[in-house]
Amino acid sequence: MDRERILDQASGYVTGGGLERDLARLVARASVSQSEGRPEDLLAYLAEDMRPMLTGLGFTCTLFDNPRPGGAPLMIASRIEDESLPTILVYGHGDVCNGEAHRWREGLSPFTLVREGDRLYGRGTADNKVQHLINLKALEQVIRARGRLGFNARIILEMAEETGSRGLREFFEQQRAALDADVLIASDGPRLAADTPTMFMGSRGGLSFDLIVALRDSDHHSGNFGGLLADPVILLSHAIASIVDARGQILIPEWLPDSLTPDVRAALKDLPPRRHDADWGQADLTPSERVFGWNSLAVLAISAGNIAAPQNAIQGSARATCQLRFVVGTQIDAILPALRRHLDAKGFSMVEVRAAGEPFKATRFSPDHPWVRFVEQSLSRTAGRKPHVLPNLAGSLPNDAFTDILSLPTIWIPHSHAECGQHGPNEHALLSIAEEGMRLMTGLFLDIADEGHALKENGAADAAPIAAVARQG
Repeated sequence: MDRERILDQASGYVTGGGLERDLARLVARASVSQSEGRPEDLLAYLAEDMRPMLTGLGFTCTLFDNPRPGGAPLMIASRIEDESLPTILVYGHGDVCNGEAHRWREGLSPFTLVREGDRLYGRGTADNKVQHLINLKALEQVIRARGRLGFNARIILEMAEETGSRGLREFFEQQRAALDADVLIASDGPRLAADTPTMFMGSRGGLSFDLIVALRDSDHHSGNFGGLLADPVILLSHAIASIVDARGQILIPEWLPDSLTPDVRAALKDLPPRRHDADWGQADLTPSERVFGWNSLAVLAISAGNIAAPQNAIQGSARATCQLRFVVGTQIDAILPALRRHLDAKGFSMVEVRAAGEPFKATRFSPDHPWVRFVEQSLSRTAGRKPHVLPNLAGSLPNDAFTDILSLPTIWIPHSHAECGQHGPNEHALLSIAEEGMRLMTGLFLDIADEGHALKENGAADAAPIAAVARQG
């Protein structure tokens, strides 16, 4: 009964308005890491919003400068109760995308929390403030109910995820000892379905690049020079059309993964598909295989002339910013060289290829790992239904910093949903997911406290079935 009582208290944090009040304060901090942002707001989120919350829970908090000049700050918080206990690493990012207030509908503003029914609107509500707030408050539920965690916890908070986690990997190299743990348990991204918990063990990679056709310094009259001067917009359009066909299928062989194996296909077989266009993407794959097991190209933005006031002129240049989302089995260092060779072979040597932003590597972790099974069983018991288990998220995360540098098993439990509006106007979280998320994470931390030592002591091989904990509760 002790477990259920604590879970009910976790629910009460949401239903009683606590989460809404705390989230309103976090959303009001305009911690933007993109072009609209200010460095002082990034630092204030850690120093004034997160540090007091965590020191109040017995964590020792240390702020760090980014290893890269001009990079955003980071914070490590630690609560070590006994070195013999398992250590959980929790991650979150407090930075958000540009507010773009002009794009939000009437009555909404990016940095003011607004509740409408089950929805909480505001920038960062879904990505990622509500997600790490839930996890930190779940830790609080355990501490307040039992007087201790029953395991060790380390928390890493960064402020540059929306700009590619600049400097995070160098920071991890420097702070390996301070980040030492047995497993990463974190939250980002959306659930596959809003009414069912999701867990995933990796993410697709992401690589952005610009395609530039710069033929001349100025524009020329389309009547006097039409038919005489090459049009950079047309050349750029045909170059993009040589990379993907009319249904978005990738035409560069080196960009196709080799990792959609039978076991991955089996894991994706019974997943409910997200909203999709039936005639878009790789034709011989299911919707789930397209988004979780394959690669896709998107044109993020394209620029030539002034669309608001077009002139009768042939442009001097055109540019498109593109992004390849890719799974394990695609060599990140070979992506742009393969593109260069492809464009040259197709007669588009005039198209310049230029890397843009920070890349994310693709990662994937075994769903058969004992920590994964442990977490899956805990979520199933708390929710009363099995979660969707994905080999990787469709989006991109700095998961490689945890797997490649810290050598950790990585388990992500999202508290958002696919239609949340992240990275766009009207971003929102659902209170119903937040309440269940509080129960899920509180239950998971209770189970780690009660049974997680077996995973550590026995090398994760002989952990007691977590169902036994339920019978004890």
